[in-house]
Amino acid sequence: MRLAHVRERNGPAGARWRLVAALDPDPPARWLDLEIARRRAVAATPALAHDAALFRQPITTLDDHLARGLRVATLGELVDRFDPNDAADDDDAILEASDLAFGPPVLAPPSLRDGYGFEQHVRTMWARRDSEIPEAWYRLAIFYFSNVSELRGPDEPVWAPARSVELDYELEIAALIDTPARDLRHDRADEAIGGYMILNDWSARDLQRDESTVRLGPAKGKDFATSIGPWLVTPDELEDARSGPGFDLAMLATVNGTETSRGRWSDAVHGFAELAARASADVTLRPGELLGSGTVGTGCLLEVRDQTLGRYLLPGDEVVLAVDRLGQLRTPIVERPSS
Repeated sequence: MRLAHVRERNGPAGARWRLVAALDPDPPARWLDLEIARRRAVAATPALAHDAALFRQPITTLDDHLARGLRVATLGELVDRFDPNDAADDDDAILEASDLAFGPPVLAPPSLRDGYGFEQHVRTMWARRDSEIPEAWYRLAIFYFSNVSELRGPDEPVWAPARSVELDYELEIAALIDTPARDLRHDRADEAIGGYMILNDWSARDLQRDESTVRLGPAKGKDFATSIGPWLVTPDELEDARSGPGFDLAMLATVNGTETSRGRWSDAVHGFAELAARASADVTLRPGELLGSGTVGTGCLLEVRDQTLGRYLLPGDEVVLAVDRLGQLRTPIVERPSS
C-alpha cells in the first residue's frame, strides 16, 4: 500500500490535506480518497461504524489516524473494500495524480532521529579528517535528533541558510514508527515500522564544518530543512526485495537531470531494526516518529562534488532523489527569501 497527503493542484489556497491510497502499481496514476471510501463502506454496512474504530470517525490525515491508536496497515481495509472496476468515470473517490499536489507523508512528526548506517559514507567522512572509522561505529547504531519544524514535502523549495554557500543534499530513507514501542528486541524491532519514504537530509557544509570542530553534534548546518516523500510505502510492498539489514533496491540522486549519486539500500550495515532497537532503549517511541537511514555511499556532494557537479547547489538547481518502489522526491533550489 502507498499512502500520501494530497491537495488539488489548482484548488484554493489553504485547502485541507486529503489522505489517499494508490490504486495502481508504481508509479501510481490514480489515488483513492480514503474518507470517501470510508463513508461508502459505512453506508453499505452501517454496523461497521459500531464494530471497528477505523470506520467510526472521518479519515483526515495519517497523523490523526496514528494519534487515534491505529496502525498504518489498518487503512488497507478501506482499499480492499473499494472496487475501482465498479466506479464511474467521474467518481469523486478516485483522483488523478496529474491533478494533485503531494505533501509530506507525515505532516508533523514528533521527532526525527537520523542514523549513520552506510559504511562507505562513514568511511569517506572520516577519511576527510585523515582518520579511520571509530570502532564504536561498528557496535552502535548511531543517530542524532534533527529538527522537525522545517519539514518539506515533494516539490517544496529549499534554500541555503544565512551565511552559507555550500548547500548539499543527502540521499536517505526514512522509516515511520506507527505503534508505541519501548526496549525493542533487535530481531523484532522492525515490527514497529509502518512504512518507508525517501528522506533528504539537507546540509549546509560550511556551517556544519565549523560546528563539527566542537564535537557536540549537528546544529545550524542541518536544522534549516528536511524533505520527505513523495508517499509512504508499507513494508509488505518491499518484502520480496529484503536483503540483509535493508532491501535490495537502488537509490539514485540527480541534479538538473545529471546523475550524481547511486547506491543500494542493501549496502547498509546498521538497518532500521537495529536503529529502532537502540532508539527505543529505555525510552518510548511514539506513533509518527521518524528514523533516518543515514546517507548511502556517494549520496551527497561532499563525497562526489569534484567528480560530478564540481560545486555545491545553487538557486535554479533541481535535486531529485529516487529509490526503487519508493518513488521520486523532487526539490527546487531557490534564493533565500528576504526576512
